[in-house]
Amino acid sequence: MLRLAVFTWIAVGTVVVAQETLSAPASQNTVLTAQVMLDAAGFSTGEIDGKAGANFGRALAAFQRSRSLSVSSRLDGATSARLEEEFKQQPSVVAYTVTDADLAGPFQPDIPADLVEQSKLPSLDYRNALEALAEKFHASPALLQSLNPGQTFSRAGEQITVPNVIAEVAPQPARASGARIVVTKSTSALTVEDADGRVLFFAPVTTGSQHDPLPIGTWKVTGVQENPPFHYNPDLFWDAEPTHSKSKIAPGPNNPVGVAWIDINKPHYGIHGTPEPSKIGHVQSHGCVRMTNWDVRRVRPWAKPGTPVIFQ
Repeated sequence: MLRLAVFTWIAVGTVVVAQETLSAPASQNTVLTAQVMLDAAGFSTGEIDGKAGANFGRALAAFQRSRSLSVSSRLDGATSARLEEEFKQQPSVVAYTVTDADLAGPFQPDIPADLVEQSKLPSLDYRNALEALAEKFHASPALLQSLNPGQTFSRAGEQITVPNVIAEVAPQPARASGARIVVTKSTSALTVEDADGRVLFFAPVTTGSQHDPLPIGTWKVTGVQENPPFHYNPDLFWDAEPTHSKSKIAPGPNNPVGVAWIDINKPHYGIHGTPEPSKIGHVQSHGCVRMTNWDVRRVRPWAKPGTPVIFQ
């Protein structure tokens, strides 16, 4: 049986590093370490949560395939070694000091589920500083709380432990030429691929339902909207309340389409963010391609007008 490394976090100065022991089962710390390394390599697992769920397995398989490793969807020795090589001995979690800016908001603590009621709010901001910090570090709020017992996430100067992630995956000009965006329904995944089919970026997505299936075919990007409002049309929602009317929902990270909308030449369809990152890859959508706010931001540099978008 493969013996996986389990890490106990110890503080050295202001940086938290990993001290390795050995154990048979994969622990939360082992998975967390791999999730951070995959994220840095451009193979997102969606929310970093320390759990070996479906999104983790899909990201592992995509990374293994891209590096010509045996595709097992498991964190085997060869995969761990390659991830560690590319991560260049960096700590997978680091210390972070909560700033005044993190706490400044504005916050919107009470966001109703009803979309018409949401349209009455002036903005769809983060609910609180914990939610904002979790998105900043691509993590679930529950993970941040488990890494930081006793911390309040409400005081400037508070020291917390966070995943060591990077904000963007910058396209390499030589490989970005001829890039295309591919969404695969069967694996709930989006990839950005170069002209030779090499994967430049991978992320889990939510893609349609039996009522609003993903429109299979080849489309193209027509534009990108940053921090867009959401124009709610109940006629386009099979499950809309009969009393609902058309409404405009203000921008914000908790807006139904998140922080960015990548428009395609298929009316009413696009690739966008979400106010519910924990559900990505696990639930259905109303036809569009939904991904975490941080992942849609990382797709943006490739989403130029005319970029091919393949739904398959």
